[in-house]
Amino acid sequence: MIIKFIIPGMLFFVTPVYRENLMNGILQWGVDVVLWFQQFRPTLDIPFIAFTYTGEEMFFLLFLPLITWCINKDAGIRLMILFLLNTYFNSIAKSVADQPRPFQINSRVKAVVHAGGGGFPSGHTQNALVVWSYLAYAFKKRWLWAPAVIMMIFVPMSRIYLGVHFPTDLLGGYILGLIILILYIKLEIPARDWLKEKSIGIQLSFSILIPLLLVLVMPKMDSHGIATCGTLLGGCAGLTLEQKWIRCEVPNGFFKKIISYLIGIVVLFIFYVGLKKAFNELEPEPVFRFVRYSVLGFHFLFIAPWLFVRFKLSGADNADN
Repeated sequence: MIIKFIIPGMLFFVTPVYRENLMNGILQWGVDVVLWFQQFRPTLDIPFIAFTYTGEEMFFLLFLPLITWCINKDAGIRLMILFLLNTYFNSIAKSVADQPRPFQINSRVKAVVHAGGGGFPSGHTQNALVVWSYLAYAFKKRWLWAPAVIMMIFVPMSRIYLGVHFPTDLLGGYILGLIILILYIKLEIPARDWLKEKSIGIQLSFSILIPLLLVLVMPKMDSHGIATCGTLLGGCAGLTLEQKWIRCEVPNGFFKKIISYLIGIVVLFIFYVGLKKAFNELEPEPVFRFVRYSVLGFHFLFIAPWLFVRFKLSGADNADN
C-alpha cells in the first residue's frame, strides 16, 4: 500500500516520527494557504461556488448528455467512459490515502460547501484536468484550450478558497488525472477496435464483468465508487445494445437537438429522483445504489437514443426504419 507513504505530491521513506512531523508541517502550510484565500470571503463566494459546481455530480448529469446527444455522440461516449474511470480511481485513491480536509484540522477554516470523505487527491481537480483537456483534444479545436485552461486553474483554486482542499490535494489530483488521461488516450482506440471484433455476447460480458470486478477490488464500499461502477455497467451494456439495434445519431437541426435533450433529461431525472425515493432506506444500500446508477447509465446510452429514434429526432439514416 505504497500510497500510505505519500505525503501529497512527494514520496518519502523515512522514520514514522519524522514522517508524522513532516506531514503535520505540510498540512499546517496548507491551512495557511487556505486562510490566505479565505481573507477574500465573501466577495468571491459566488464565482468560486460556480466554478466548483462544474465538478459536481449534478453538473455532469446535465453536461455529458448534452455532448453525447446533441453535439458529438462518439466524443461524448468516450468522454463519459474516461470521466467514470477517472472518478473511480479518485475514489480508490481517497480511500487508501485517507487524508483529512482543512476544516477538519483547523477551526478557523470555513467549509463554504459540503465535502465528505478523504481530501487527497482532489476529485474536482482530476475531473477539471481530465474532462476539459480531453474535450479540447477530442474536438481538435485550438480555441477550446483557452476555456479548458481556465477550468483547469479556477476549478481547483475554488476548492482551496472554499476550504475543502489543501494545495497538496490539488497537486495529487493533477498528477493522477494526467496519468489517467495519457493512458486513456493511448489505449482507448486499440481497446475499442479489439472489442468491436468480438460478438455481442462477449461485449455484453465485458460490460457487466469489468464494472463488477472494479467493485470487488475496491478497498471499501465508497458511495462514489459504487455509483461510478453502476453507471459504467449500465452505460456500456446500453451502448453495446444501442450500436447493435438502434444506431442513433445526433439530431439534425437546432430545434431537434433541444427537443431531444429535454426529453432525455426529463426521463433521466424521473429515474434519478424516482429510484432514489423507491430505494430509500432499503438494504443493502450499496447494492441498490449500484442498481440505481446502472439504470441511469442504461438510459443515457440506450433508452434515450431509442426514444430519439422513435420520435424521429435522430439524425441517423435508419432513424425512420
